[in-house]
Amino acid sequence: MWYPPKVTTPPTEPVSVAEAKRQCNVLHDDDDALFAALISAARDHVERYCGTPLAQQTVEVKCDSFCDMARLPIAPVSDVDIEYVATDGTEQTVPDAAYELRADGLDASVVPAYGQNWPATRPRSRIVVTAIVGYETLPASIRHAMLLWIAEAYLNRENAETPEWTAFDALLTNYRR
Repeated sequence: MWYPPKVTTPPTEPVSVAEAKRQCNVLHDDDDALFAALISAARDHVERYCGTPLAQQTVEVKCDSFCDMARLPIAPVSDVDIEYVATDGTEQTVPDAAYELRADGLDASVVPAYGQNWPATRPRSRIVVTAIVGYETLPASIRHAMLLWIAEAYLNRENAETPEWTAFDALLTNYRR
């Protein structure tokens, strides 16, 4: 069983204020703080909509056993470090050569390397996976969807009815996890 991830190194925003202003055709600096807030809100919305982190960040996530590694709860993943409590009660780190990260887009898993086995853990202890997650380079369709969301939020600051299916949905549909 996986437990909720904890962000240990927060992401930098994948869209700049200058890009957001350009999308909205804004030439003044009066709303820069608003744009920064909208960028953060857009990233949060897209991350929750897609169920995946956008910008690279470091997270710590815990699980109950090594069999949980067959499917990581968060992706895309570019690197992992694994710590556990050995049967004698000492904290140990699994050597990098003992496992293989299989980061296949939105599906990620960690498996023992050829000829290796997972170590024995202390009963009822948790395994801690520290992972670098998110896109190194944000896909163009996600960036564009964020810019559409920001422009819509900037231009229509009150609640308004939206159509059931939008360009925002269409751009992000392939990135949902």
